[in-house]
Amino acid sequence: MGPLTRHAGRAAVAGALTIAFSAILVRKADVSPATAAVFRCAYAIPVLGLLAWIERRRYGPRTRRELKLSIWAGLFFAADLICWHYAIGDVGAGLATVLGNLQVVLVGVVAWMTLGEKPDPRVIAAVPVVLAGVVLISGVIGDGAYGDDPLRGVIFGVATGLTYAAFILILRQSGRNLQRPAAPLFEATTAAAIFALIAGLVIGDVDLAPSWPEHAWLLLLALSSQVVGWLLISISLPRLPAALTSVLLTIQPVGSVLLGVILLNESPSVLQLAGVVLIFSGIVVATARRPARVAG
Repeated sequence: MGPLTRHAGRAAVAGALTIAFSAILVRKADVSPATAAVFRCAYAIPVLGLLAWIERRRYGPRTRRELKLSIWAGLFFAADLICWHYAIGDVGAGLATVLGNLQVVLVGVVAWMTLGEKPDPRVIAAVPVVLAGVVLISGVIGDGAYGDDPLRGVIFGVATGLTYAAFILILRQSGRNLQRPAAPLFEATTAAAIFALIAGLVIGDVDLAPSWPEHAWLLLLALSSQVVGWLLISISLPRLPAALTSVLLTIQPVGSVLLGVILLNESPSVLQLAGVVLIFSGIVVATARRPARVAG
């Protein structure tokens, strides 16, 4: 792990670019939302479990409280994935990923409402900007919006952002020890697989025996995004300056929009692209930090 911590910026960029392919792989798999969520997590469990076991031998067991928090994080992660996969089907891989990254702004608002943490003024200023972007992506203004049902896709996308914000907040509480990035991710991923399976059975939207090549796309999704991408980000971002983090946070949604256009022939309208720009602007505003003053 030494080289990764010494080159945290490169690791974070690599992680963000890896996760940018998530929505593309979901579209390629062409399975139901719950099925994609279940197998994305299930295929990642053995690898994350091995890494978590190595951490346990080195640093000892985690506390019961940390395990409970990871389970709650897994519940919200399952909801996040299912909502996001529905959004991908309705409004495309690129735009759905942009909407999912509303969590960057929403996490501050959710922390204020649930934990009493007063949000930074920049977060408050960013909220109307990103909401305007959401309206433009939804297609309620203008004609020619991309997607089978862009308005419903926005609803699922906003739900993705909210559940993703809850997941990030809880996982942050569970994984405060920077020496053990794999254990909380393993616990949350395992819980998410179980919760996604239950949700899929209740909804009637899960296929436990997808055919080939669906399995190949789902396996690639699990090993690339859920294992490599998330581990790189979990290891690197806490070690980076906040100003650099704010820029890196935009790599995944920008990459997903570009990959959706190039690999899936997605064609967002001009107004939808304007909405993307507004959401990116809100993310940058919400996460920017003033430069430190030099004494004297």
